[in-house]
Amino acid sequence: MINKKLSQTLLSMAAAGALMFSASVFATNPPTDEPTNPGQSYERGPDPTVAFLEASSGPYSVRTSRVSGLVSGFGGGTIHYPTGTTGTMAAIVVIPGFVSAESSIDWWGPKLASHGFVVMTIDTNTGFDQPPSRARQINNALDYLVDQNSSRTSPVNGMIDTERLGVIGWSMGGGGTLRVASEGRIKAAIPLAPWDTTRFSGVQAPTLIFACESDLIAPVRSHASPFYNQLPNDIDKAYVEINNGSHYCANGGGLNNDVLSRFGVSWMKRFLDNDTRYSQFLCGPRHESDRKISEYRGNCPY
Repeated sequence: MINKKLSQTLLSMAAAGALMFSASVFATNPPTDEPTNPGQSYERGPDPTVAFLEASSGPYSVRTSRVSGLVSGFGGGTIHYPTGTTGTMAAIVVIPGFVSAESSIDWWGPKLASHGFVVMTIDTNTGFDQPPSRARQINNALDYLVDQNSSRTSPVNGMIDTERLGVIGWSMGGGGTLRVASEGRIKAAIPLAPWDTTRFSGVQAPTLIFACESDLIAPVRSHASPFYNQLPNDIDKAYVEINNGSHYCANGGGLNNDVLSRFGVSWMKRFLDNDTRYSQFLCGPRHESDRKISEYRGNCPY
C-alpha cells in the first residue's frame, strides 16, 4: 500500500514537472501565429502607402550570408534576410542574364528582404548559360534555400515557408523564370526584360513582366510583349513597360527604382503573402499617367 502511494506521488510529481517544463518552453518560444488556410493572408508590416513602397528600403533591417561559388547546381550568391520580425516567410531567387553577374541584379535582394522576404541573388554556372540551363539553376537555388531552412547552421534556419516560393530573372534569366513558372512549383514570377526563343502558354504562376521600351537586346515586340500575350488568361498577370528603357531598365539601382519597387514589392506581397492590402497599387491607379510607364496591361482585379 505504501509502495502504491509512493508510486502515485512520484507520478504526480513527474506530471507536474512536465507541465512546468512545457510552460517554460512556450514562454521562451511562443507559438508563431501562422495562417493555416492556404488562402489566408500572411500580412507582415504596416499598412502600405506609395511613399512606403517607393522608399529606399522597407520596414526591416537586412542581414546577408554569402553562398560559395563552389556550391552544386548554380554559381553561388548571397542570401538576404530580414531581422526584427518573426514567423516564416516566402523565399525568392533572383537570377541575372547572359554574360552578367549577380551584381547586375543584386538591388532586388535587400529591397525585397527589407519588406519581409528571404531572398537569394545568385550567379550562374557560366555567363553563357541559356534559358533552359538557367531554369535548372533557379530550381537548384530554390532547393538550396529549402535545405538551408532545415539546417541548424544556416542563418535562415526555420525562417522559410517552403510552400511559398517566387522567382525574378533578368534577360535570359527572365526566360528561365518563365520556364520555372510553367512547372507549378512557384507562386509568383517577375521576368525583367525577358529573352527566350520559346512560347509561354503553359505558365501557371501569377506573372508580372517588366519590359523596356527601347530594348535593343530583347526587343519588346519579339520578347516581352508576345510573352505576355501568350500567358493564359486564367492566371493573374501584368505588363509594365518602362518609358524609353534600355535592356537594363528593370535591374534596379537607377532612375526607375520607384516604379520597380512599387510594382515588384506589391506583386510579391499580393501573391506570395496573399496580402490584398497591396492590390490597390496594382489595380487602383491609372498607371500610364506615370511618365516612367509607356504601357501597362493587366487582368485586374487581383
